[in-house]
Amino acid sequence: MPTNVAVVEHSEASGHSKLRGLPAQMPRGPVSHGERYGHSRHSRSYLLSWRQGLLYQRRATNFILRLNRTVVKEFEMKRFHFVYRFAVALCLLLVAIGGCNQGRAGEMFPPPIGIAGLNVPYVPTPQHVVEAMLDMAQVTSSDYVIDLGSGDGRIVIAAAKRGARAHGIEYNPDLVEFSRRAAAQEGVSAKATFEKADIFESDFSQATVLTLFLGQCLNLDIRPKILDLKPGTRVVSYKFDMGDWKPDQSSIFADSFSSWSAVHLWIVPAKVNGIWKFDDSQISFTQKFQYINGTLTTMGKDMELSGKLDGERVSFTAGGREYTGTVSDNMTSGTHDGGGSWKAVR
Repeated sequence: MPTNVAVVEHSEASGHSKLRGLPAQMPRGPVSHGERYGHSRHSRSYLLSWRQGLLYQRRATNFILRLNRTVVKEFEMKRFHFVYRFAVALCLLLVAIGGCNQGRAGEMFPPPIGIAGLNVPYVPTPQHVVEAMLDMAQVTSSDYVIDLGSGDGRIVIAAAKRGARAHGIEYNPDLVEFSRRAAAQEGVSAKATFEKADIFESDFSQATVLTLFLGQCLNLDIRPKILDLKPGTRVVSYKFDMGDWKPDQSSIFADSFSSWSAVHLWIVPAKVNGIWKFDDSQISFTQKFQYINGTLTTMGKDMELSGKLDGERVSFTAGGREYTGTVSDNMTSGTHDGGGSWKAVR
């Protein structure tokens, strides 16, 4: 009988069964993973292969992680070098543009419209309007032109080209520097000067011509200082007027910002408000800017008068007679259409 075959014998007498012919090796519990795949539960080779598998798996995982870190690091380095080289190239380009700007101010790199000033942003006056403003003010080589809020300096430079001394007051230092370079390029640095300053804190009392492109509110704010200028000073404003101080002259021009814009001219009037006396007569002037009203009293008779000031020159009508004269400090003198002369003091 084969030794690996078990035979059950049953005894009827005893009622018990016996098992004969047990196999050479009996199973010792459940089948293990190693036995299932051909390894003994206590097989050393099985344990080594399992440990080696774990080791290889860890090594492979570490290798992949190191590889990923290396790839990411190389990518970051390449990106850093790209950004660095791009920044260097951009800086060199800006330096080159700056060099062109210094060489050809006003042509290669004009100031951007809208950059900040103290009270208003920079907006250039169209060049044909600049010339019209100077024409309206009748600028000559004997004038001293001051531009309030001079921007890129074009009005000052244009006046200097006509032989006048000209000065620009501008709060933005970049615009001041640009204007100086532009004046040097045009060859008028000797006559065109610029300063960085606040127009409300600046002294422009020496101007014979004052140019403005500010704004309605700023015109009204600066108006008291303008009215204190020497009588006869010509004031030219682009676009904006002076409220109830009516201009002596206005012209309409086409420009690049809207369909039509005005240029206004004022002549700063002498101050004549009050009582003036001459001989046995007196004049009582009531002044509103360049316009005058009042009463001429002569020989006990009151006659209403009305007239106008044009700088230092005064003209009015009273009692059907035309009077003209010149105001000089506290004295006024002139003639009337009756052929006589008159002089009054206050």
